[in-house]
Amino acid sequence: MPLLLGVLCLFAIAYRYYSAFLAAKAAALDDARVTPAVRLNDGQNYHPTSKWVLFGHHFAAISGAGPLIGPVLAAQFGYLPGLLWIVVGVCLAGAVQDFIALAASTRRDGKSLAQIAFIDVGKTAGTAATVAIVLILVVALAGLGKVVVKALGGEAINHPSRQVEIVGPEPKQTIHNDGSSTLEFSDSSTIASTRPANSDTKWLIWEPMKPPYAIEMPPGSKLTRIESSLSANQLGSIWRVDLAGTTTRIPGSSWGVFTIACTIPIALLVGLWMYKIRPGRTVEASIIGGVLTLGATFLGGYVKDSGFGHWFDLTQLQVTWAMAIYGFVAAVLPVWVLLAPRDYLSSFLKIGTIGLLVFGVLIANPKLQAPAVNNLFLGGGPVLGKTATLFPFLFTTIMCGAISGFHALVSSGTTSKMLMRETQARTIGYGAMLIEGLVGVVALIAAASLGPMDYYAMNTDLEKVPLWQDKILQVGGAGGAEHIGEYEQLAQEPLRGRTGGAVTLAVGIAHIFDRAAASVSTSAEAAFKWLWPYWYHFAVMFEALFILTTIDAGTRIGRFLLQEIAGKVHPKLGRPGWWPGAILSTALIVAGWAWFLNSDSFATIWKMFGIANQALAVIALAVLSCYLVNSGRAKYVWVTLIPMAFVGTTTGSAAAVMLSGLVTTITDLKHVATPTALQKTALFNAYVQIAAIMLMVTCAVIVLASAAWRIWHAIRPPRSGPPGFDVMPMTAEGPNLSM
Repeated sequence: MPLLLGVLCLFAIAYRYYSAFLAAKAAALDDARVTPAVRLNDGQNYHPTSKWVLFGHHFAAISGAGPLIGPVLAAQFGYLPGLLWIVVGVCLAGAVQDFIALAASTRRDGKSLAQIAFIDVGKTAGTAATVAIVLILVVALAGLGKVVVKALGGEAINHPSRQVEIVGPEPKQTIHNDGSSTLEFSDSSTIASTRPANSDTKWLIWEPMKPPYAIEMPPGSKLTRIESSLSANQLGSIWRVDLAGTTTRIPGSSWGVFTIACTIPIALLVGLWMYKIRPGRTVEASIIGGVLTLGATFLGGYVKDSGFGHWFDLTQLQVTWAMAIYGFVAAVLPVWVLLAPRDYLSSFLKIGTIGLLVFGVLIANPKLQAPAVNNLFLGGGPVLGKTATLFPFLFTTIMCGAISGFHALVSSGTTSKMLMRETQARTIGYGAMLIEGLVGVVALIAAASLGPMDYYAMNTDLEKVPLWQDKILQVGGAGGAEHIGEYEQLAQEPLRGRTGGAVTLAVGIAHIFDRAAASVSTSAEAAFKWLWPYWYHFAVMFEALFILTTIDAGTRIGRFLLQEIAGKVHPKLGRPGWWPGAILSTALIVAGWAWFLNSDSFATIWKMFGIANQALAVIALAVLSCYLVNSGRAKYVWVTLIPMAFVGTTTGSAAAVMLSGLVTTITDLKHVATPTALQKTALFNAYVQIAAIMLMVTCAVIVLASAAWRIWHAIRPPRSGPPGFDVMPMTAEGPNLSM
């Protein structure tokens, strides 16, 4: 509680003083100016909206899964580094970018970031910014989609040469025609230990196998019954399995898939209700949507155990296909049919759940079990990978909670078209970002309140457990106790190896509410234990729903941007209403993010997402710096230049480290004499990832160079500039836009 209250106080001070300074000096807000929403009101794109309604819309648009997932992953370094970055970053960088972007777009007739780049920086920078935005959108959607895939999809774990001792009844063994076999273990089975072959070192002690595991055994493998002393609370015999060449099948989340699948017809019904069946009856539609969504969450528990529950037990590849199909359909359909109702439902869920979580943290006052600074993993760890060092990857892992380039796309070209008065930009632009920073802090608290053994059990790939287990045991915290087995029983889902942060956050949220209930009364705690699986799956749905909302909206934005570019090649391709062009552009965007999503591990994809998103922030801050200079407020340009320099340094460093790792991967794979099909695919993927990172960095460098030239010559105007930089003549109101 003291930590959260301290953060709230710092945010209040930043809003009261720093945002007031930005509003009066840097943005020079003036209500005497008529905003584009009023002046260009067309009832569609431009429409003046009341302050708090627009605040809610803007917050829902910018607050996706980023502020929830990034802080959870960054807890690998301890909770203190992430906490400091969120608090300092959001006050001095993220909220500044969102606020100035909104103000700049309002003064530029509601134009988008790319259009502002054309106006305030030049054609070269505008073109580079447009290309970067399309590519960054694709990579960002892949990063967010990977979170859903890891939370919901089943997977197969290939084991290295090690042995497993399992306590329980004799497993069911099915022998196949090729000599391989499948071992199926009962609910009461427990892993007594896993160890490398011919080694006495135990890796894991008394690891409950819930729900049941199935192990695929290659031909010639044996299941051996051995004699050993058992603890008093263990029943059955000990069975030894050599895991060399074996594969463990981890089931997907049938409950979660069913619940999230139900939100699609629910959103369709809400849309029909609001626009066709009972036009204008928003309250009715809200009640229907909320009740049905909660009902789907409860019904999922019964579906999971039913005879058709296996229909929703999807592999990670199947989840990817399902998301791709959904993203394509949602981006092509009219916005009122599916996208708008889902946004509407997710806004209520988002605001309500976040408010409830903040309240739960204040009531539960959870003890932070994670170390403040985890020295063991500052140079890399099991969550983000062995090359993910504190600097620079802390600053690209936590994005949306501190600063996110994607927000500049929302502030410019969207929210600016709905702003009724200029002075409202302070509350909406700066204030909404502070609330998102609060979301990031609460997510970090939820992750840090779990014991380190539980945190790493969920965030370490199962096949990499032997590599990291010794260091994990050294982290300490929570007395070295592990409660993952209890959490698996309560959630009724397998939790080990569910990397991606979503599952960890869901468990952390449920844990906080469990502690909050315990602080009220024993009976309340008992009641909440019964509700634990429902709250856990509601939290998973809460996260996945926001990600899917971002995916359908982002796919639609990408479709329009791609059509805008294609329209310069052929006019018909640029028409949003021309179906062949809409279908082709949507298919290309979906194919892009779906490919990136499956191109590598979660740790790699999330790092690419972080680099892409922060590269966009660098581009946005460079463009906004030019806007301030062109508007005659060069003396305040430091408010955007300082964050730009810092984010540019961290993002460039992260890109360099990642490129180095990819080059090493390519070198190693090219030295393989007879590469397998899997190795050939990995080699191709590495080349594409290098090309994507290089293109993003190149676009950012072009914008930075153009912005530097523009700023320098706006202060000391030359007679002419180099080809492509298009130095514009200046007026008292900024650049001469009649050129």
